[in-house]
Formats: sequence, C-alpha cells, structure tokens
Amino acid sequence: MVFEILSNIPLDKANTEYMELLMQNGMAPRAEVIPVALANGRVTAEPAYARLCSPLDNASAMDGIAVDAKLTNGASEAAPVTLTSGQYVPVGTGDALPDGCDAVIMMEDVIPDNDGAGSADSGNSANNGTIKTVKPAAPWQHIRQIGEDICAGEMILPSYSHVVPAAIGAMIAGGVTEIKVIKRPVVGIIPISGDIAPESNAAVFSAMLRDWGAEAVVYQMAGGSNAGARESTPAGSDCCDMGVYRNSREALNAALSDCDMVIINTGSQAGGEDHAARAISDVCTVLHNGLAIKPGKPAILGYSGAKPVIGVPGYPVSGIIVVEQVARPIVDYLCRKTPEPYRYAEAVLSKSVVSTKEYLEFVRVRLGFVRDRLIASPLSRGSGIVSSFMKADGIVEVPQGVESFESGKKVDVRLLRPEEELRRSLVAIGSHDPLLDELAELLRVKYKDISMGSAHVGSMGGLIAVRRGEAHIAGTHLLDEETGEYNISFIRKIIPKGGVRLIECVKRTQGFMLAKGNPKNVTDVTDLTMGGLRYVNRQRGSGTRILIDYLCKQKGADTSKINGYGREEYTHTSVAALIAAGSADAGLGIYSAAKLYDLDFVPVCEEQYDLLIPNHAWGSPMVEMLLEVLKSDEFRLRLDALGGYVVENPGNVRFEC
Repeated sequence: MVFEILSNIPLDKANTEYMELLMQNGMAPRAEVIPVALANGRVTAEPAYARLCSPLDNASAMDGIAVDAKLTNGASEAAPVTLTSGQYVPVGTGDALPDGCDAVIMMEDVIPDNDGAGSADSGNSANNGTIKTVKPAAPWQHIRQIGEDICAGEMILPSYSHVVPAAIGAMIAGGVTEIKVIKRPVVGIIPISGDIAPESNAAVFSAMLRDWGAEAVVYQMAGGSNAGARESTPAGSDCCDMGVYRNSREALNAALSDCDMVIINTGSQAGGEDHAARAISDVCTVLHNGLAIKPGKPAILGYSGAKPVIGVPGYPVSGIIVVEQVARPIVDYLCRKTPEPYRYAEAVLSKSVVSTKEYLEFVRVRLGFVRDRLIASPLSRGSGIVSSFMKADGIVEVPQGVESFESGKKVDVRLLRPEEELRRSLVAIGSHDPLLDELAELLRVKYKDISMGSAHVGSMGGLIAVRRGEAHIAGTHLLDEETGEYNISFIRKIIPKGGVRLIECVKRTQGFMLAKGNPKNVTDVTDLTMGGLRYVNRQRGSGTRILIDYLCKQKGADTSKINGYGREEYTHTSVAALIAAGSADAGLGIYSAAKLYDLDFVPVCEEQYDLLIPNHAWGSPMVEMLLEVLKSDEFRLRLDALGGYVVENPGNVRFEC
C-alpha cells in the first residue's frame, strides 16, 4: 500500500491518541532483578530496604586516639591530662571503636610526653607510651555511630526512583545486593536503504535510545550499500546487527518478535514509493501517517498489538525530531522515568546554614514548593552521610568567604530534580515515623508523579515550620502534661493565629526498646538510672523526648543519673539500631521500630500521632491525594505489617483553629 496524501494532525493530539491506544492494548513497563552494582541509571520497580546498618560498627571519624572520655575530664592547656599506655588506642579514620572507648581525640590535640617517647601514630596497632591532651573529650565525639548513615529496615529508595551512584553506595552500605528495576525496553531499528543512507541514522538513533535508558538492535536488509554486513556499529556498543533480511516486511516481523518497539527509517516522501509505510501497513495497523511538524512531517505512527512501530523520515534532522518527539515519550513510559533538566532556582532556607570562610561548600537540600515559594531544607552535611546525596533535591553553594546563610534567606539552589516535579512534591517537616515513608510510597504507586519528602526535625520543629509557611504537613505527637491531651494545646501556643487543621492519623504504642532478653531487667523509667545501663535518647523538641522527660519527672527519676540521656538520635529506627547492635541497652521508641530489630519491648503508653495541615494547603490536589491514601485499605495493611499501630478514623479533622 502507498500513502499518497499525508495527514496533518497536531503532535500533542497524535501522541496522546497513540499512547492511549498502546496502553489500552497492554503496553506497560516490565521488571527484572539485577545486581545493585549494575543499577546505575535504572529505575526501581519496588522499594529497596536496607538489610544492614551503615556503619555496621561504631567507627572513628578522625585519625587520633580512642579513649574512655571520662579519663580526660578537666584537661586544659594549663593542666594537660596524661594518658599512659593502655589508656588509649591509636586509630585511623574508619577504624572500629575499641572496646572500653567512647570517644576519639584528634591527632592535632594529642601531645607526645616531654621526652618524646610517647606517640599516637594511628599506623601502629599498639600504644607507644604516654601522651597528653589539653582538651577534654566528650562522650561519642568524632565517632560515627552504628546506623548513623543508614539503619537496617529503612527504605533507601521508593518505587519508580532513578538510581544514581550515591544511591548504589547507600544500598551496598545497607546490605542490598540485588534490586528489582524497570526492564530496559528493546527498540528495533530497521534502516531501509535509500538515497539518504538511513543506515547512518541508525547509529544516531541508537545513541539517543541508550541515553534514554533503552537498548537498541539494528536489523539490516539485503540490497543496500551494506548488504551482507554483520556489524553496523563499533564493537562494544549496545547497538548490534541482527542479520540480513530480504525485505522490510521480513525485517519488521523479526523485530516485532524480539523487541518492545520498532523504528523504520527511510526517505519518506508524499506521493512517492514509501517502503516504510508499505511495510507498516502490510504487517501492522497505521494510526496516523503524517504529523503537523516541520521538519518531520512524513512520520508514521503504527502498532502491532501493544508494540509501537514508528516510520521515521530519512533526513537526519527530521528523523531525530520524530524519534525525540514520538519515540522518547514511549521509552520514558516504559522506563518509568522523566528526563531531568539542569538549572538553578531561587529558594528560601528553612534552616540556617553555618559554613566556614575558607571553602566553597556544597550543601545538599530537600526542596518543595509551599505557597509558591521554593523551600530548601538542608540535609545532614557529614562527610560520611552518603544517604544525603541520595535524598537531595538540590545543592546550595556557599561561596568562599561567606560564613553563614540565615534561616529565611533567599539563596540560589542548583536543581537535581525538575522544578515541575518539585511542584508536585509534598513537604513534610516534623516528627519521624516509618509510616511517612509508607505514605510516600503509596502516593508514588497510586499517582506516580506525586512525591513526598520528609525532614525529621521533631514535633516542635514541625509546628514551627507550619507557622512559618514552610511545610504542607507536620507529623506531631506532643503530650500536654497537665491534661494528658495530645497536640492541641501546643498548636494553640505555637500557632496562636491559627489557620491550621489537625488531622487524625494513628494511635501508636510507645515503650522501652530493650536488648533481646531484657538483660538489664528494665520494667520502668526508674530502672534507667541503674549503674551500667546505657541509654540512647531522642533529640530535644521531639515528642518522644518530651514524653521521656515527662515520665522521668512523674516518677522522680533523676535524668542526670541516666547514662546516655544526652546521647541524641533523630529517628526511632536509629535508636533501635544502636540497641540491637549492643551500643546501648535501652531507649524510648515506637513498637514498630522494636519489632523491626527484634528487640524486647515494654509498653509505656498509647499516644496520638497526628498530621497538622495549614489551611493554605487544605483542599489542594496533593493533600486530597494524601488523605485518600491515608484512608485506604493499602495503608492499613502496611501499618498492620509494621505493628504497634491502631487505625480508627484516619483523615478526620480532630481540631481546627
């Protein structure tokens, strides 16, 4: 069949109709399991959860000496503390923390004894005499604690996330060796010989397809300038020759058998002999022949069941435009990803950034639009925090000579995600709970282009962020000691002007997370003061910290006698990881974290965990989607699997002011 008259359908309309038809016919992404080390550039098909903590052991963050911090109490330049052999262990950066030590002193702060016999060379495995230090060591200084970067059981990547090198490092550090990813679509390219040498276009199209995450296979035809050729591209490329076929119809049948999509390239001209159109019409069905674009008008949109077959003009520029405008959206759909532009935007810092004047510093941030302002929330800046690279949406560059950027300052941020995607991202700032990750995962699965980024700053920090217009959502569980009520009195105090709704989420069980078997026999808050017990706490301003402070006050437990009360972590899973690893004996946290690490658990109370939503976000499409997921059976099932939650009326408004 020869098409003599080309249609002139608008590109957007043609693409929409084409994609809808293909999806109705069953076109969909496929998944495969591959080694994590080979996952760069791929897209996750399901969540990746950490199997191990990173670091796996408490480790030195500096070159120096490991000590028991209390041995250095009172050290000063006027009265240095002397440490003898056996009281310190030389360590290098990354070395495991020796038994009996809870601090590392930097090499710069170590002074050999007067006769020069002492040395703390980190290259030696044994002590070398006496040394002195002029600075007292604080417990856990210069130590990367177990789970500082990643905690076992944490979601490292949600579904449909682009895997970058930092994410590979995070997964390997978390013990993940294999990951389920979206399978790369295979695109067959048939260059029909003609006066414009379409064979050369095949190499160009193959390179484009590889850049977009697809695999390209070239099918040669007899009778052209390359008849009998077995290799049309350089050795080692992903574009390979599949043999020589007698005609375009035979090549097309072979390609449809092997591939997910087919591109036929020839010199299509209206009214002339059109081999591509003939092959497509003979073997497949043609939806549109001709697009309202120039160059690229003589394009053909055909299909065979769920497989697209695209006829591409032979002129190089026309061919590239058609492949980019028609084939790329299909490749992106089959790869479940969207190309990300690279650009800067103006953002408002939600937290001060303190730097040093000596360096140009790159601060990784989470980003999201709140009330049409781009809000940048700085992530952890430690040199060992690989996960901050994976979580970052952008980078703020602190120029050399600048000491700090204050909270609320407008800064230029280098975007790592498209601005359009950030506008479809909910900003959650407040109390940590694993259910936030599950909500974000369900949002992605159900709506695919909606995301939610969480910053764990504690309940108080969440309320303040909402008051300042820097968040769409704040998780909160603040106990009023006088009334026993959760959250409402704090909202009245911190947000006196109102303009917010408190949404019921869950009731969750808080209690003491304890080493397996409860070897310290902890049954009550007063037991935390016993000698030899090591406690690990949550940060000030978190609801859990307020709860333990209240419990200690209620029972008359002296917090100054609780070993480790000032040792702070920002998530329940971080606390659980330290206990499971033997770095601490007890910590207050939620049941789901204890269950995750197979810890003993002594319930203390059932508390109300709510979501605070400002009125400016209420009723927005993204918040409506979140509330729909919150009320869903899928969410209840995930909470049942986590354990320790009671779901009664999620999504109901508990309080409004």
